[in-house]
Amino acid sequence: MPHDCSFLTDVLPDEQVSFGDSDRDNHAGDWASDGAGTGVKPDAVVWPESTADVSAVLAAANERGVPVTPYAAGTSLEGNPVPEYEGVSMDMTRMNDVLAVRPDDFQIDVQPGVMGDVIDEEVAKHGLFFPPLPSSGDISTIGGMIANDASGMQTVKYGEIADWVLELEAVLADGSVIKTGSKAVKTSSGYNLKELLIGSEGTLGVVTRATLELEGRPQQIRGGRAIFPTLDDAAEAVMDAIQSGVDVAKIELVDDVSAEIAADYADDDTDLPADPMVFLEFHANHGIDEEIDFCRSIFEGHDVERFEMAEEEAMDQLWKARAELAFAIQMWKPDLQPLHPGDITVPISKLPEIIRYAKDRGAEDDIVVPCFGHAGDGNVHYSVLVNLDDPETIATGEEVYTDIVERAIEMGGTCTGEHGVGRGKRKYLVSEHGEESVEAMRALKRALDPKDTLNPGKIFPETAQGERVRAESDD
Repeated sequence: MPHDCSFLTDVLPDEQVSFGDSDRDNHAGDWASDGAGTGVKPDAVVWPESTADVSAVLAAANERGVPVTPYAAGTSLEGNPVPEYEGVSMDMTRMNDVLAVRPDDFQIDVQPGVMGDVIDEEVAKHGLFFPPLPSSGDISTIGGMIANDASGMQTVKYGEIADWVLELEAVLADGSVIKTGSKAVKTSSGYNLKELLIGSEGTLGVVTRATLELEGRPQQIRGGRAIFPTLDDAAEAVMDAIQSGVDVAKIELVDDVSAEIAADYADDDTDLPADPMVFLEFHANHGIDEEIDFCRSIFEGHDVERFEMAEEEAMDQLWKARAELAFAIQMWKPDLQPLHPGDITVPISKLPEIIRYAKDRGAEDDIVVPCFGHAGDGNVHYSVLVNLDDPETIATGEEVYTDIVERAIEMGGTCTGEHGVGRGKRKYLVSEHGEESVEAMRALKRALDPKDTLNPGKIFPETAQGERVRAESDD
């Protein structure tokens, strides 16, 4: 149901507001919806350039009951920034300044539109880096990462985005500006509103400034890969390494189907066998060879066939196949495309079991299910490949996808390790958390956003905005 957004020209300069079809189309999709224009088109797009701009837009929209959906790079995978009820798409990419670097405190202050790789480039001159960047960090904004509580390949050693956020400035639905957390490395003062905002996907507030903690760059970095005869061997080896305390910065599992897909996509000189494998990277200031030998000895107990390490300058080529895998899957066979991006996470002791279940469940219905991901923290990415022109196969694929998610939850895991709930995972919220916990979440949403104008339709299956639209439609 369209909204009258003409008030925006009274709030922001003309060059920060657009009602044009092209801009609206570009904000009606993300990676999950396969590009621009495929989701719900907003009525208007705005580009705030300051906290005051964000506050003014939210206050005016809230007063009129107009939904506002924060948007940034559009690299999300669950429809998180795509409007559900038209309204305003708030594009944060013009708020992209690095505000301050304090190397003595290992801290950086940034606006939400700053890309992840810019942060690393800015602090590298001080011998620092920002460890929790996701794999898409070079094309994703820090605001989007905070909104989804993103993580990536290095989470097994360094944790997720939430572990590195010290302080946030954010604007609530009514336009009020709050500060949460502090620049101290710890605090027990008051409710932890910072953690509440992280991962809330723009449903509780819009982050306008973040203070992030940094880490000294390790003096030693070595990477490599290990090739196994079976997927079970590879998964068991990862579980054993983590349980044995191997200090690894990245440990990525790739099944044989994913390896075949990556080899087809890569250059001929990649030397990538179509076998299950584990990609590894170690960070240390001293003693890295001992840690590598420790890992090798554990892998040898799981019949590893090849265990090869590369020097730092050769690692990019070594890791290329893993880095390009998401694109490779889409290009593998024109008649087989992924339904949804799988993003389950289970306790590390359940890793071999959930991978085995995903592969067996796919085989049961003759559905190809490549599995790969951040195995060191139990995060498994999987794709259910189907012919999108065949409704029967799509229906079967949906059943396979859902069964894998539900099995992960039964194992004490989660439906989403890092992509967020968005629109795609709403139906699993109650089965994962229980009705009482979800109702507590709804209560927080109602308290901070009583008119349901901030990114309505995300996380929860039902919203006040949706009820209002249905009521108006019935009238």
